[in-house]
Amino acid sequence: MSDMKISPFAPEYFPTLPPLAGFTMATAEAGVKYKGRTDLWVLQGQPGTQVAGVFTQNMCPGAPIDWSRKALRIATDGPRLVIVNSGTANVFAGQAGRDAVLETAEGAATVFEAEATSIQLASTGVIGVALDASKLVDQFSKMTLHADGWEAAARAIMTTDTHPKGASATAKIGGTTVTLNGIAKGSGMIAPDMATMLAYVATDANLSQAVLQDLLNAQVGPTFNSITVDSDTSTSDTLLLLASGAAAHQNISHADDPALADFRRALHDVLFDLSQQIVKDGEGISKFVTIKVSGAISDASAHRIGMSVANSPLVKTAIAGEDANWGRIVMAVGKAGEPAERDKLSIWIGPHVLAEGGQPAASYKETDGAAYMKQDEIVIRLDLGLGEGGAVVYTCDLTHSYIDINADYRS
Repeated sequence: MSDMKISPFAPEYFPTLPPLAGFTMATAEAGVKYKGRTDLWVLQGQPGTQVAGVFTQNMCPGAPIDWSRKALRIATDGPRLVIVNSGTANVFAGQAGRDAVLETAEGAATVFEAEATSIQLASTGVIGVALDASKLVDQFSKMTLHADGWEAAARAIMTTDTHPKGASATAKIGGTTVTLNGIAKGSGMIAPDMATMLAYVATDANLSQAVLQDLLNAQVGPTFNSITVDSDTSTSDTLLLLASGAAAHQNISHADDPALADFRRALHDVLFDLSQQIVKDGEGISKFVTIKVSGAISDASAHRIGMSVANSPLVKTAIAGEDANWGRIVMAVGKAGEPAERDKLSIWIGPHVLAEGGQPAASYKETDGAAYMKQDEIVIRLDLGLGEGGAVVYTCDLTHSYIDINADYRS
């Protein structure tokens, strides 16, 4: 994918992600699929590192998902490992895929002196091709783990991404400064029911596993679960939050502890930043779209309506063509299966009201809409006029480049 056009929203540089106490990592060229680039990342957390996670809701998940869900519940006195490869998703590969997972975990456990059943595994890439685990295992003994290397890690887990994605933030817990670093990959097959594609956030904070899981569950909704590129939920979606416990503050064992207020804010910032970067690197993107829904009967209803609009191919292609086709938005609202009344619905693009009271707005001018649609970032606002429910979701347009990328993905 090296000849792909870089997203117009790609940042100028990868952000600074400082070394984190309690974590070391390394990348390698295992040659799973790609030539001349890294495709393997190993992250090691010191003994006592706690891990929380959320995984795909796709009913045909990969063997790495099955393994990692179980590994999340394993307590260990040794180091915690995360191992990620790109090039193949190791999904729908039968017994060969399951064997590859076991071989990878056991090989890593031997080299890094970890408990195999506690290792978090993730694979991303082509579906239907079993992972050749020997390529990963051969690299483990050659890898030297260092305290730095977040950008290299972000690059190693890329597939159709046009740039690496990272974010960092600091927070105070009981007067102690803690740091959160996060990386993610994702560009297509983005319509999560938990997280999206692959995302990893690590912190030196001293938090229990239960607290980590509660914090992660609370923050997934307005971040990763509020984005979509193409309505397809991956078979490999994984989001992990790891805490090494190296920070010099008392262990936090309750998610409602007031001392977590600033950490909660920082976690949201990192997850939101990463999720936005994923949408802005959507396959073939030319426009970034924010959809704001208000006046629904509930927040959940507003979210479903927003996602219906965000996932509509007709809405997305109209945006790509810079056509303020509000009729397609009405269609997408109506098909969501949520309460909506035609004559109470109002629609805006940017500052311009397009429709209200079941008909075109008297003040709307096509020239205004056409001029607004030329912008790189588009805001669509909907008010259902039915209640107090609201939601914000994020998507991108659908261009011919999306077809170009996906029509020959396996070749």
